[in-house]
Amino acid sequence: MKLPENYKERVYAGVLGKLIGVYLGRPFEGWHYDRIMAELGEINYYVHETRGVPLIVSDDDISGTFTFLRALPDYGNRPDLTPSEIGQTWLNYLIENRTILWWGGLGNSTEHTAYLRLKSGIPAPKSGSIETNGKVVAEQIGAQIFIDGWAMIYPGDPERAADFGRRAASVSHDGEAIYGAQVIAAMEAQAFVERDLNKLLDMAVTFIPKDSVIYRMIADLREWHAEYPDWHTTREKIVARYGYDKYGGNCHMVPNHALIHLGLLYGGDNFQKALMITNTSGWDTDCNSGNVGCLMGLRLGLKGIDSGPDWRGPVADRLYLSSADGGRCITDAVHETYQIVNIGRSLAGLDPLAPKGGARFHFELPGSVQGFQVDESIESKGALILENVAGHSPLGKYSLALRYQGMAPGRVARAATPTFIPPEAVHMQGYELYASPTLYPGQTAHVEIMADDKNTAPVTCRLYLSVYGAGDMLAKIYGPEKSLQPGQPYGFEWSIPDQAGQPIAEIGLELSSVSRADGVIYLDSLTWDGAPQVVFKRPDGDGSMWRQAWVNGVDHFDHWAPETFRPIVDAGRGLLITGCREWSDYRVSADVTPHLVDAAGIAARVQGMYRFYALLLCKGDKVRLVKALNGDKVLAEADFPWKLGKTYLLGLQVVGNRILAFVGDKLYFDVQDVADMLSGGGVALVCEAGRTSTWQVKVAPVE
Repeated sequence: MKLPENYKERVYAGVLGKLIGVYLGRPFEGWHYDRIMAELGEINYYVHETRGVPLIVSDDDISGTFTFLRALPDYGNRPDLTPSEIGQTWLNYLIENRTILWWGGLGNSTEHTAYLRLKSGIPAPKSGSIETNGKVVAEQIGAQIFIDGWAMIYPGDPERAADFGRRAASVSHDGEAIYGAQVIAAMEAQAFVERDLNKLLDMAVTFIPKDSVIYRMIADLREWHAEYPDWHTTREKIVARYGYDKYGGNCHMVPNHALIHLGLLYGGDNFQKALMITNTSGWDTDCNSGNVGCLMGLRLGLKGIDSGPDWRGPVADRLYLSSADGGRCITDAVHETYQIVNIGRSLAGLDPLAPKGGARFHFELPGSVQGFQVDESIESKGALILENVAGHSPLGKYSLALRYQGMAPGRVARAATPTFIPPEAVHMQGYELYASPTLYPGQTAHVEIMADDKNTAPVTCRLYLSVYGAGDMLAKIYGPEKSLQPGQPYGFEWSIPDQAGQPIAEIGLELSSVSRADGVIYLDSLTWDGAPQVVFKRPDGDGSMWRQAWVNGVDHFDHWAPETFRPIVDAGRGLLITGCREWSDYRVSADVTPHLVDAAGIAARVQGMYRFYALLLCKGDKVRLVKALNGDKVLAEADFPWKLGKTYLLGLQVVGNRILAFVGDKLYFDVQDVADMLSGGGVALVCEAGRTSTWQVKVAPVE
């Protein structure tokens, strides 16, 4: 498979189109056409402020799309990835009744139903089949809304995209739902190399049965489009022949799939118009709009998105991926674009891309800002404009320009990007937001910047953090200052200080001057590395953000308990998780007091609910080193007569493929594991069927 020359930019346009579409349609999801027209009118731009809701939200359409695709790298980017393995990926990243899905119950929510089948041991594709769940449940919309990523990894290869779409969709869906997903996947894959919509439709329908409802419906829509110049007329035809009254369940594939094609056919090459038609038509607006936005982005590229109003500015590349892998939750469109691109490159036999030495923020896609926004507090209001520009980068093509004006004593200019849940998202309505910070004390931040040679005076630059503290109020912590002379490049580091276990909400740059100054500072890259040096414990003062920094994968996280952590699991295994995939070599230790429990302990290199190393005190007076990866494997075991109610200091040290396990000061296990995918990840407290408690968890670099 040969990748298009503009593969990165086209994927980026598809990712942005998906985000824009979802954010546009989310505030009135589920509304019918008549209500939309009466209360909002035609949807030509974002209406979140009218509805009194935030623009950037946690949403199943986004979280599922970019999370379920991780099945490929988690299983070695194999082209023969099976539906069963994709189903295992669901189990790993989903937390029951919490992350990604609408948890509407067995027989009511298609995805929840499929999850319960998977959990009970029914593998995919049987987990989503009509045979297992019935026709109505199996043919709802979810197969379509999660499908875009599977198309973008096979640019110009609609046959493989449709095949992967079938495999992914079959985890939870069947019948017409799979056909609709295959059509979207095939069109999106071919859109990398073909812009003509009629040619895309001709090609896509070859992958589905000619006697299917989806096939017949697309033919009807094309006939109506040719006959009726007004999209409103065709919308009425859709309602009459393919409306909700004809197809049961909460949100059937067929009616909503029709509205996608309505927007595409009548929108032509106009990104804004296609989204307007699909959204104004109602029903599952964010889902339909997300698919339309992605396909239009892939067809038209970034120029197509930018040809209308400013869709990208309010979004600023921001998105949330709420899952059991909390360190990936706070992310951005550029980061997710490169995740997709590198899967596609792997399938094509190419090495992965890591711009600017693998920097987290590198701005190497046109117009990208990667979540950076201007601080509009009193002392900095109106002092700064952000813009992605070409050049001013020794290692890349683009940088982020910080244009400041009127700088003088008492005035500063700040821009920052989130590293954890921002204040406006703390009380997220709808889909819950589960996240861990991406930056921790003890890590080292690295920044590369350049001062424009036309700057009127030197400016002082420093990194800063916004940290949640008492009452969950944000407090700023500043790094060392650097004087920037006009025309000079600079690179500097900052070892992130300890904040008593409180989570870091954002990292940014502050500019100031002792005299009036106007000019530009170019941020080339910002990143951080190293193992953290942190103690997680209950901080002084009130507040709850320190608790939210732990992804709650247990049945009960008792906040009334005197101990810092009291996880309780009614049955099976649960985890309290924090940290990131980027953590590789480190030591984690914690005091663990088991109470009426089958097993209790700690875990390292945690990559979700089913991927980690764990040191466990187990029933039968055993201590075990367990590797969870496609099931549990006991790496080592020893007799250990532990007692309920007694506290034990457990430690795990992971360096390369070597795992050392300690109880107290005694080294119990020293194991060399085979090379596999558990090369990095966060930490967790583990509880099985009962209650355990912990006062503090320490993570530190390996000495």
